[in-house]
Amino acid sequence: MKKSPVVHFEMAYEDPKRASDFYSKVFGWEMNLLGSEMSNYLLAGTVDVDEKTQIAKEPGAINGGFYEKSQMSPSGQRVHVVISVDNLDESLKNAESNGAKIATKPMEIPGIGMYASIVDTEGNDVGVLQPAPMPTV
Repeated sequence: MKKSPVVHFEMAYEDPKRASDFYSKVFGWEMNLLGSEMSNYLLAGTVDVDEKTQIAKEPGAINGGFYEKSQMSPSGQRVHVVISVDNLDESLKNAESNGAKIATKPMEIPGIGMYASIVDTEGNDVGVLQPAPMPTV
């Protein structure tokens, strides 16, 4: 079986400015608050990315983001990982047949790919992402 890497992390925030200031000052992350059309998501750039593909230049390194605490998962989980898969529908079926619950239906994140959320057998909220095709050079 092919391994599916963790490609993104998420944490909750109460105050986006405070969170942005903290992570940029303490860890040097580039923080970018998206607008209400993107649910006030706060992107966290932890590593340099390729300008065309937006993929981390350093193998194994990932970027992440923060969501409003009011949008926290039903489980109350505050830290969230996103796992990359080749086929979202197949992975969701496999997860469900192995005891996971599908928490959100697949949805498109423009320019990123197809995304859904599951609750694993331990009650963890886990994101599953089928990345969008890479742009041709």
